[in-house]
Amino acid sequence: MSESTPTGPLAGITVIAMEQAVSAPMCTRVLADFGARVIKIENPKGGDFARDYDDVVLGQAAHFVWANRGKESVTLNLKSPAGMEVLHRLLDGADAFVSNLAPGATARLGLGPADLRERHPQVIPVEIDGYGPGGPLSDKRAYDLLVQAESGSCAATGYPGMPAKPGAPVADITTGLYSALSIMALLLGRARTGSTEAAPAVAVSLFDTMTDIMGYQLTYTQHSGIDQEPLGMSSPAVAPYGSFGTRDGQTVVLGTTNDREWQRLAREIIERPDLADDPRFATNTDRCRHRDELNAAIESWCAQHDLDDIQRTADAAGIGNSRYNKPSEVIAHPHLKARDRWRQVDTPNGEIAALLPPPVISGVELGMGAVPGLGQHTDAVLGEFGYSAAELDEMRGEGAIGPVYPHE
Repeated sequence: MSESTPTGPLAGITVIAMEQAVSAPMCTRVLADFGARVIKIENPKGGDFARDYDDVVLGQAAHFVWANRGKESVTLNLKSPAGMEVLHRLLDGADAFVSNLAPGATARLGLGPADLRERHPQVIPVEIDGYGPGGPLSDKRAYDLLVQAESGSCAATGYPGMPAKPGAPVADITTGLYSALSIMALLLGRARTGSTEAAPAVAVSLFDTMTDIMGYQLTYTQHSGIDQEPLGMSSPAVAPYGSFGTRDGQTVVLGTTNDREWQRLAREIIERPDLADDPRFATNTDRCRHRDELNAAIESWCAQHDLDDIQRTADAAGIGNSRYNKPSEVIAHPHLKARDRWRQVDTPNGEIAALLPPPVISGVELGMGAVPGLGQHTDAVLGEFGYSAAELDEMRGEGAIGPVYPHE
């Protein structure tokens, strides 16, 4: 049997993954966090290429350990008939099959949605790609940055004339989340209706995800004809709203989202009733037109006060505020410590600290299984699916499966 028995709302669900990088691994990591069993199929020659992005986490890659906890790694050579037959046996007991290979790769392997519908009708096939089929970009390579640029996300980030990619791989992450949500929705529908029909196929593209996420910007431009300029740590949609330097060398972020908040900020925080009464700043649209003057007034006030004083004053006035933090400061954030958000997770090279999954479900602590080594579970999983030690030795000799773990 596998090294651990998953617990959680998706316990008993098995997902087979042929995945790499971030988007599909994030999908299956979420499913694993909720209790699904995720069997990650990897090429014996290196596996998921994200394993080698860097070596900063006890000799392992940061992307990989973040996106692959709670999974079992099985190495199969899918160019080998025996390796392919092993995969089909695993799919016989699976509920979903997640892949983010190059466009058309699963079909060439005989693992496309139509193939699975014939041989494994119970399996929900989920294919993640860059641009979706049927368009002029369908066959292009698609990485997070490329899709963010193509979808307009970079044009909405940074400063005028200085576009930027959001720091987090937003296209990858959100596409993975949409994919996981699709699987959960179909599993729920199957459970509620008791349907025995072949599972519908799911296709999610990074480009479709990002153009959906760009909904505000696209809607605004559709109806105004204006491409809004990015404003760094601010928003073209509301004002005043941004970051300001403090007397003690920190950075505070202050924001208003409606007219009442603006009145409180002007009167109770920066003590400028003249601005509160000025008709040029009466509505959010007015304030956006004159944001430079408002920002100058707030910046002048913040420069005369320390961060702690500013935040106490803003909290008392009911005005949203936060401290600008670097990643190193977030790691030591007192709010994470006070809420006990950190846990230890096993990896092949030792334990690491990782944050709990975001959902807080009463009575349930979502699982945080170990990060797998390449091929770590090959023998255990295949033994569970009926392969004898002699058969494993034979397949290993033929190159159908990877070497015995741990590798020398």
